[in-house]
Amino acid sequence: MYRKDLFSTKYKMDKIVLRNMEFFAYHGFYDEEQKIGNKYSVTITLCLDLSKPGLSDKLSDTVSYEEVYKVVKKIMENPTRLLENIANNISEALFTTYKQIESSEISVSKYNPPIGGVCEKAEVIIARQSPFFLPH
Repeated sequence: MYRKDLFSTKYKMDKIVLRNMEFFAYHGFYDEEQKIGNKYSVTITLCLDLSKPGLSDKLSDTVSYEEVYKVVKKIMENPTRLLENIANNISEALFTTYKQIESSEISVSKYNPPIGGVCEKAEVIIARQSPFFLPH
């Protein structure tokens, strides 16, 4: 499912981006992290054909930003150990909900991770191609 050229300049696709959605959540490898919580940031890039909504001006012809946010929020409310798991869960949920999404890039950041030193944030970025994509 992973393609190295998914977001390269050779791969041209319309995109919807929800950048730096912020959440306070209870994820983390250490039990203490799941008790005290932390600030997280999520950026979603969805690749899909936006020509139809570009012409129709109808929300029903595209992916609702509000609904994408709700999907992400629900996943962020469910404690997990790894950022990789959060990103994967978001990607799978969006592919399942929106069959018109061809691929996605999901970035999940944790501020001030407990690594024994100063670090603004740790970030995981995954790129996936949808197994459910149905071209129109």
